[in-house]
Formats: sequence, structure tokens, C-alpha cells
Amino acid sequence: MHTSDFNIIVAGMQHINFADTICDEMAESAKARGTGIAKRSPEYIANKMLEGKAVIALHHDGTWAGFCYIETWSHGDFVANSGLIVNPSYRKAGLAKAIKTKIFELSREKYPTSKIFGLTTGLAVMKINSDLGYEPVTYSELTQDENFWKGCQSCVNYDILMSKSRQNCMCTAMLYDPEEEKSAEAERMKNITHKASLLERIEQKLKSFTKSVALCLTN
Repeated sequence: MHTSDFNIIVAGMQHINFADTICDEMAESAKARGTGIAKRSPEYIANKMLEGKAVIALHHDGTWAGFCYIETWSHGDFVANSGLIVNPSYRKAGLAKAIKTKIFELSREKYPTSKIFGLTTGLAVMKINSDLGYEPVTYSELTQDENFWKGCQSCVNYDILMSKSRQNCMCTAMLYDPEEEKSAEAERMKNITHKASLLERIEQKLKSFTKSVALCLTN
């Protein structure tokens, strides 16, 4: 099975009937891993679909295959791609990466100046995030919006988080900063321009040298 067997699209009204199934699978997945996630109700998931802030993966036969949604914090300064889940029947098909890529693109489109962050205990998700341009950061670099941290109350590790004054926990924090991306791109362009200028000067010197040699040979 391959990602080409699935349609990965922005979720809408026609997909809200999957909300209960998605919530149930999120809870089962967290239970199986022995880690917690912020619990979301089917109504919350359905609302994300209606707002156009979610991505859903469907098998070509119409079966639900995966899901992820966008949350905004600190008045939109921070964006989180949350609730990534893949139907157990379709795991190991590369869907997690494809869904994360799609939700990342949607987040960049809707919130081009926002920092995108995530908290995860999964090595696979860390690898996907890294490939998308996220960097590991300390918790202090994430949103300090109280509503975000309240969402951790349903996590089995919440007591650990609070005992460490929200400075760290079992999850690894990762952040994509569009400003850093701009700076990196500007630096790349600067290097390209410098190399082009250097090559141009070398070419001019070679032409001058060749012309000098030609004059010497004719004299």
C-alpha cells in the first residue's frame, strides 16, 4: 500500500461524520503508547473541519485513513499542528508524513507569519518535523498562552509538566520559525550572488589573460 492509494485533502462539512471515529482512535492510540494527549471532543474536531483547519486522508474506497488539525495560540503568533492520527489498518504506508506535510502547507498558507510548533514523544513525528524545517527548542520558546497549557491537563504526564514549572516534560518541543527561514534563504541568496560575482571576475580575468597571450603571440 502506498500514499497514492489515498486522497489527502482539506477536511470540510462532508467529513464531520468521521469525528467520532477520529476521537476514539486518538484515545486508543494514546492508551496503547502509554502517553497522554489533550482530549478533544467530536464537536471540537467537527468544528475544525467546518473552519477549514483540518486535513483528512481517505482511502480511495472512502474509508477514513488519517487526520490532523490546526490550532492557533497567542493571537495567532503561534500555530500547532495537532491530533495527528492514522487508522491502524493503514499504518506503514507513509501516511503520517504525507498528512503532516499537507497540514504544514495549509498552516503556512493560512498563517504565513506564525511560528509552527509541536510537542511529541514519537521519534517518527520528530523525524517528519525535522524534514519540514522544525528545530528542537526549549518550552520557553513556545506559546505561553494559558489555554494551550490547560489542554495538557488530560495528559497522563500533566503532573510531571507542572512539577517542572512547565519548563520540560516527556514531550520534545519543536518549532518552525518563518523568520529564520527567511534569514536562511537570504543568506543562501547572498552566497549565490557572491559566487556568481566571483565567477564573473574570474571569467573577466581569464578573458584578459587570453587576450594578452594572443597579443604576445602575434608580436
